[in-house]
Amino acid sequence: MTKRTNRSRLKHPNLLKEPHLVNAIANARARGRKVGNRVLHGHKRLKRISQLPTLGGIFLSFLKIGLIGFGGGLAVIAQIRSLVVNKRRWFTDHEFAEAFALAQSLPGTSAGNAATYIGYRLRGWRGAAAAMAAFILPSMLMMIILAILYRHLRTLPDTDRLFHGLNAAVVAVIVTAAWRIGRNTLVKPWQWYITVLSAAAVVVFNATILEVILAAGLIGIYIDSFGERRWQRWRRIRRLAARRRERLAEIAEKNFVGGYLTRAIAEERVRRLRNHENGDNEQGPPTLKSSTVFLVAMPIMAKLSLLLVLASVFLRMGAVTFGGGFVMIPQIESEVVRTNHWLTPQEFADATALGQITPGPVLITATFIGYRVAGTLGALVATIAVFLPAFVMTLAAGSSLRRFRANRQVQAFLRGVTPAVVGLLVAAAWSIGHAGIHTWLGLTICIIAAAIQLRFRMNPFWVILGAGVVRFLFGVLLGM
Repeated sequence: MTKRTNRSRLKHPNLLKEPHLVNAIANARARGRKVGNRVLHGHKRLKRISQLPTLGGIFLSFLKIGLIGFGGGLAVIAQIRSLVVNKRRWFTDHEFAEAFALAQSLPGTSAGNAATYIGYRLRGWRGAAAAMAAFILPSMLMMIILAILYRHLRTLPDTDRLFHGLNAAVVAVIVTAAWRIGRNTLVKPWQWYITVLSAAAVVVFNATILEVILAAGLIGIYIDSFGERRWQRWRRIRRLAARRRERLAEIAEKNFVGGYLTRAIAEERVRRLRNHENGDNEQGPPTLKSSTVFLVAMPIMAKLSLLLVLASVFLRMGAVTFGGGFVMIPQIESEVVRTNHWLTPQEFADATALGQITPGPVLITATFIGYRVAGTLGALVATIAVFLPAFVMTLAAGSSLRRFRANRQVQAFLRGVTPAVVGLLVAAAWSIGHAGIHTWLGLTICIIAAAIQLRFRMNPFWVILGAGVVRFLFGVLLGM
């Protein structure tokens, strides 16, 4: 009767089945507290159950974030935190910190991953889908409108100057992002080597982002999980052997036979430790079977139609977008401009700039490309494809958050990928700058925009928009 009565008191009785509520409710019952609308009142992790939102509430909340989420990255993360921690009180600060750490650890945009995980924690996979769809919907619609108007805007006088200013500021934003990430992460020589080699591989040898990310991650696994651990174990063995020899020398002075036997035992133990060390290293790093099958199958499917080609390109992009959308710029340019010839270099640079002045993530540039390739349906396919891999990975990792974050191989892989991200950002800056900066005035605007970003930490939206306006005025008033 008690259980039935307590369920009937809840406005949302099905919430008792939520995994993150079970332990807290059990603790409350054990302490003699009532489980009703004020369940676990004062508990750290939970507020009132009646405050948990419906799917419509989640959708509307993240729709607002998608409408005002200019600047990308940490700027949008701050807005999400204000919503879910301060206003709605769906999460505590500690829970949001866990959500942010998970979002940063996975490919895709950190803000999109955070929205997905928060929706999943609140209402399962339906909540995750509602949060993610609402977050990207405003920017997708705006980008489709801009793609429709782009052809007409390009025919207007002096608009070239406007886009040149936008492109120069985008390069500045990418360079400052690379600086901020590299300043905190490039602390060891091998990390610098990965950064330089990653940039050179993309710019000089036209390597794919997938190849760079996998190579850097495997290097990180070897160095962090095998190289350093092997060195530490070897040092531990040497210290143990030295202590044994010192002890045996003391014993040998008193009793030669006892010392000889003890020395033999010590040497045998040292040999066992060395054999154990070698046995551990024979296992090697784990294979990525599921990812390999996925990536091998996609090029075969891509030949079926233009939409499948589009989906294939952006599915592969979304699966390896570590460090934000800027990282993917060189690879998207390679696929879109050089391989498939869907856009010219100047059109691609303009698309990247438009992706920065719309709210939401930079990856929304995929919507523009999809529209230019196959109209509105192409825009929808490209948008879903570029965000789908990160969405699925966030759901998979979110269901076992602690195990994912504690996995040594996963963390070692990410430590190898982080310096590669810096190199890929440098390659992205080179790619956009090569296509979008043609004059000394554009270079000057780029340098000033980078200085403003580094000194004042201004929202990138205003920096890019201001640079475009300044370049436009220079062209109209001074004829430059």
